[in-house]
Amino acid sequence: MSGGHSARGTAFTETMLGSARLDGEDATRRARLDLRVTAPHVLRPLGTTVARVSGRLRIAGWADDPYVTGEMEISPLARRRIRYRLAFTVQGRRLTLDGWKSVSPRRPVRSMTVLPCTLYDGEDRIGTGTLRFPLATGLAPFLGSVRFPRHENGSSHLAPRWHGERGRTEVWYTTVTDPATGRGLWLHHELVAPTDGSPAFVHGWAAVFPEPAPDGPQDAVRHTRFGPEPWRGGQDGFRADGITARPGHLEGAAGDFRWELTERPEDAPLFTFPRWSWRRPLLPAAQILPAARATYDGTVTYGGEKLTLHGAPGASARIYGHGNAHRWAWLHADLGNGEVLEIVAAVSTRPGLRRLPPLVFLRLRRGGRTWPRRAERAAFGWAGLGRFRAALGHPDWSVTGRAGLRRIRVEVSLPAERTLPLDYADPDGSPAVCRNSETADAVVRLERWWGRWRTEEEWLLEGTAHAEVGER
Repeated sequence: MSGGHSARGTAFTETMLGSARLDGEDATRRARLDLRVTAPHVLRPLGTTVARVSGRLRIAGWADDPYVTGEMEISPLARRRIRYRLAFTVQGRRLTLDGWKSVSPRRPVRSMTVLPCTLYDGEDRIGTGTLRFPLATGLAPFLGSVRFPRHENGSSHLAPRWHGERGRTEVWYTTVTDPATGRGLWLHHELVAPTDGSPAFVHGWAAVFPEPAPDGPQDAVRHTRFGPEPWRGGQDGFRADGITARPGHLEGAAGDFRWELTERPEDAPLFTFPRWSWRRPLLPAAQILPAARATYDGTVTYGGEKLTLHGAPGASARIYGHGNAHRWAWLHADLGNGEVLEIVAAVSTRPGLRRLPPLVFLRLRRGGRTWPRRAERAAFGWAGLGRFRAALGHPDWSVTGRAGLRRIRVEVSLPAERTLPLDYADPDGSPAVCRNSETADAVVRLERWWGRWRTEEEWLLEGTAHAEVGER
């Protein structure tokens, strides 16, 4: 279909409770599995559907991974089973949970709600477990979560937007957290079309951020830059000498850095700015995530070290506009369990606008829904009333706001030892400085009005937030 759309899919959430026993242990441990399931088409009861799965696995005293990924084979009649194959991380090891519900017409309820499973470390079995879907408390939330969203092909948003105009900047960037080591990765690819009409050029950088070390010496941020070199064009993404960023693949070499990654989208696109602003560039700039969440596999080598990624969570994003803001802040927070928060707060460089407070674009995706419903709500409110507010600074900045019956407060911190300052220039040659950390800290509190404000959910990100502040 045109416009990057395809047929409707199916999405739902599922929670199962039970126990697990590790090999060599006599006692069982309590276990809980919270999943969000996304299928590429409407489920076919008589056929077989393979769906993507993300969520959180907790096994008391042993595992708590909010970045579980995997597949679910839904075939209740054709193969009489619903199979789960999930990857999760425990103490730096990438493990697997494999099991299936054996559907039987003689015991339809029990067979559809009980999941025997086995835990593996590679090919070696390390434990077993049994999880159950709690009908009494889980059926209503399950039925209420079922959606039939229209899928959008996010890869179409990776194609270059620039068509020869002067004074434009276009960016492809990717940020990743490695749950096994705690390190962060930043790949930045940028096209600049100077205002004076000189030839467009590309440049960028790659950086690896150390894991937080509160009780010992902190490793340094490592990075390298590439370019500038002439823009040679590209139909499906960014291309430079030996460096590419295209749908599903990131590859490059610069300085002592070498990287080759595969990218697997785990969610639909997320328009941080209003959707129309990406299609019609009327604002000074706009940003979009072709997939709100993605997972990454591959390797990054630098300075004699090697970072190996297996199902690492992160996201790629795109920016197109006239250059950098006068001041800005950015946050990408994978909150686990299929939930994600994206924030851009900025003060425009245009005369008259730079005196105004920052405009805040905030998008929180939970349970397949995005809040606020419209991107304009956070930035502009109702004729200026009720817009979200930002207090920009370094190393700390914050955002607060209310929409409908919910309000949010986000506090972000970029520790100096885990922050990389970089200088670069706009299309008109004016300099700018950004300070970025892919191992930043953040606290997110979401409250709902129930006669009084009550905490609906709270997230604490220690070294897993991706954040930036910039200024001139």
